[in-house]
Amino acid sequence: MDDSDRTDQDRFERFVRTTFRRAGKRYAEARRAYHEGREGHGLPARFDLPTDDEGRARLVCRRHAERRAVRVGGDGRPDCFDAGHPDCEGCAEDVREGVVETW
Repeated sequence: MDDSDRTDQDRFERFVRTTFRRAGKRYAEARRAYHEGREGHGLPARFDLPTDDEGRARLVCRRHAERRAVRVGGDGRPDCFDAGHPDCEGCAEDVREGVVETW
């Protein structure tokens, strides 16, 4: 193998390496954008709840029988959750199961 063949081989290897690196970066960016879009402003995608302009879930509170816009944690508990209260416990269960009343 002479020097010109080695130079061509080096160029080809560099081309392949940089092309794959760019493709990997673009894939990572697309994947991140997809997941951010699915999450709807920080709301876990698995709950799939309607949100307001600030990304808060639009739920109907069982305890106070009113419409509320609240953040929902990864465990399915709204920010207004009161541990031990039966209505709040039921609400969190409904959020996780996807059957909570929304507006």
